Amino acid sequence: MTTKYERKPTRTTSPLSSFDRFLTLWIFIAILAGVSTGFFVPSISVFWERFGVGTSNIPIAIGLILMMFPPLAKVRYGKLPKVFGNIKLIALSLVQNWIVGPLVMFVLAVLLLPDKPDMMVGVILVGLARCIAMVLVWNDLAKGDADLAAGLVAFNAVFQVLFYSVYAYCFVTILPRLFGFATTPVKISIGEIATTVLTYLGIPFLAGAIAHVGIARAKGEDWYRARFLPRISWLTPAALLFTVFVMFSLKGKAFVQLPMDLIRVAIPLALYFAIMFFTTLFVSRRLGSGYAESATVAFTAGSNDFELAIAVAVSVFGIASGTAFAAVVGPLVEVPVLIGLVTVALSLRRRWFAVPGSDGAPDASEAGKTPPGVPSQGV
Repeated sequence: MTTKYERKPTRTTSPLSSFDRFLTLWIFIAILAGVSTGFFVPSISVFWERFGVGTSNIPIAIGLILMMFPPLAKVRYGKLPKVFGNIKLIALSLVQNWIVGPLVMFVLAVLLLPDKPDMMVGVILVGLARCIAMVLVWNDLAKGDADLAAGLVAFNAVFQVLFYSVYAYCFVTILPRLFGFATTPVKISIGEIATTVLTYLGIPFLAGAIAHVGIARAKGEDWYRARFLPRISWLTPAALLFTVFVMFSLKGKAFVQLPMDLIRVAIPLALYFAIMFFTTLFVSRRLGSGYAESATVAFTAGSNDFELAIAVAVSVFGIASGTAFAAVVGPLVEVPVLIGLVTVALSLRRRWFAVPGSDGAPDASEAGKTPPGVPSQGV
């Protein structure tokens, strides 16, 4: 049955495959188009803001949900219990996400933004919000372990609901006082955090699980992976480009008018993403993990939940505050940096993990043995 469907996806997915090879270029074009449109057509931000509900923007929410659906549809949900059996990787992820990550961002913010306490707080809020959304896209593009990514994201979602408000109080209200900074009490309820998590993670998670269980049961697992998944894979890059354009067009004018503030906020954020990614990838490799697992843990540690950070910054400090500005800059820095790290990860896959027979060995699609677009076994 597998043989029957092996060659047909080639025609369906080859155009997307060509597009994927230049995805980094298209993303930078979308960034440039967004900034240019936001600056030269400032009314576009008013247009996008019409679709705001509370601190959420409906077009951005739709883009995020659509881009996460294909990666979550790839997950073998029956194998999720086995994911949590890998104690070493789960422990590494928890330590990096909930101990090392917040502390690294706090130190970078205090050292690099001591004269901008409002923007410093915005950067800290980004560091506290662990990624539950776009990490699935970065992991998918980098050929990470989809099952492990889903498990770690679910773990972070639970921890986020339970502990984000506590973390925000400690890192924004208590710790800055030790360094002589004035502080503002941060009040955000578990219910508000749960709403954000359920919107951006719950909807695509449920859609992916229903698609897998329903379609695979009706048509068979081979048909589902050889036919259905390649046909929906275009949603991820298309929705990503749309979301990037909307985000950058919303703040295009601010980028041009406040370039130094943008650069100053971007520096600690970029350093944070790189530090967390490379240290986690290195430690995971030292623990004996293969490429797919190591990449997944690294991207989980090196990306953040900007929706939650922006929501907290706007609701507590106001939309015109430096804190909200810094939180908004978060995803605008994360997108190009993480796209660059995807390229780096795929390069390191061949150098660090190219051991015959291991998870890190280049898969058949790279060796030209599998038609472009056909999901490999590890993804």
